[in-house]
Amino acid sequence: MSKVANALKSASETKALIIGRGVVKQTSQLFKEQFPTKKAIIIADTTTYNIAGASIVKQFESNDIAQESAFIYTDQDIYAAYKYVEELVQALKHHDAIPVAVGSGTINDLTKLAAHLTDRPYMCVATAASMDGYTAFGASITADGAKQTFNCPAPQACLADIDILSAAPTEMTASGYADLFAKITAGADWILADALQVEPIEETAWSIVQDGLHEALSDPEGTKNGATVAITQLTEGLMLGGFAMQWSKSSRPASGAEHQFSHLWNMEHHLNNGAHVSHGFQVSIGTLAITALYDLVLKTDFENLDIQKALKQWPTLEELKEQSIAIFKETDFPEIGWQETSAKYITHQELEKQLQTLKDSWPTIKERIAKQIVPFEEAKARLAMVGAPTEPEHIGITREKLKETFVRAQYIRRRFTILDLAIRTGYLDQWLDELFGKEGIWEL
Repeated sequence: MSKVANALKSASETKALIIGRGVVKQTSQLFKEQFPTKKAIIIADTTTYNIAGASIVKQFESNDIAQESAFIYTDQDIYAAYKYVEELVQALKHHDAIPVAVGSGTINDLTKLAAHLTDRPYMCVATAASMDGYTAFGASITADGAKQTFNCPAPQACLADIDILSAAPTEMTASGYADLFAKITAGADWILADALQVEPIEETAWSIVQDGLHEALSDPEGTKNGATVAITQLTEGLMLGGFAMQWSKSSRPASGAEHQFSHLWNMEHHLNNGAHVSHGFQVSIGTLAITALYDLVLKTDFENLDIQKALKQWPTLEELKEQSIAIFKETDFPEIGWQETSAKYITHQELEKQLQTLKDSWPTIKERIAKQIVPFEEAKARLAMVGAPTEPEHIGITREKLKETFVRAQYIRRRFTILDLAIRTGYLDQWLDELFGKEGIWEL
């Protein structure tokens, strides 16, 4: 049995997934199997309606599936913002039709949350292998100035036609490849959290994401060129990430410090020449940043860590409150730093124990991380080959801003990552000096 079929058994919400060439023709059959006697409503934007939505409307008509008029977003600058969820919610309140999201990240997330808020399941037809959210639990939506993950179920059924995905714009495929590549650093972060007894690895979720990951990323050139096998592997890898998140009801299996970079930039309303930067392209730079940090971690002799020196620089809870409120004082999310860092704060005594564990177990931890991480230069070459950005300037981030992000990103999520290791051991400043100093990767 395939990895996808096995993972589907572990999924708590998605009951059916079809991936293959020409399978868009099976959309009506899949709908009838999953939602017998129900009406449908196609949800799309103007682009995805032309790509697949219109043909699915006709297909449903031919197969006697009753439909409400398609809901088509016409805003050319549509992104995953709560106002667009509210628009769809208002439309869905007038009937009980099952939404069929035809699109990629934005359309899927908007439909996922709107379906949940109107108390109904939904189905998804993917139009690009651009991110891992298709089958994920939760929707990533910008609300009240901050990118937030809203708890809501994954689609009951999902269909991905490889012919459609292979013909998607190359930057969307590159975005998906980068989002999948991020599972490497996310996995390393989970290894750290597990080794330091912060958050144990869930073997099922780990296996779903990681077992075929390196193979799915093995052909960046073929992926860029829309090769059937490469796009199929990429699509399966992205879907598996979603299933792992369903299994654990958390994004931990697929998201680490590299995603915190992306979330922070969204919260800061970062634009590149006035345009939103895709999630995958933000994550591409975040992944390279964290990979560079891991390269330094692996060169650090933690067996000789000066624990007392690290403890002296560790703030009290009151000092942390001052720091975390000061760092976001001028933003529209002033409380998040305190909210998230206080949730993961540990006392000096607990930190001493944690650092001793790091010191005692470092050879084993180092071996596990080295096996997981793809070295920086190789990661950069692969991402470049697929067409993803490899320098912060490619997405409008200055080197100064990238350096600041290493400091600020740790404050916005309670999840333990390499950034927390850097702060708790007292190495962050030294590592940033190496990355941004003379002859560093991003010399200022």
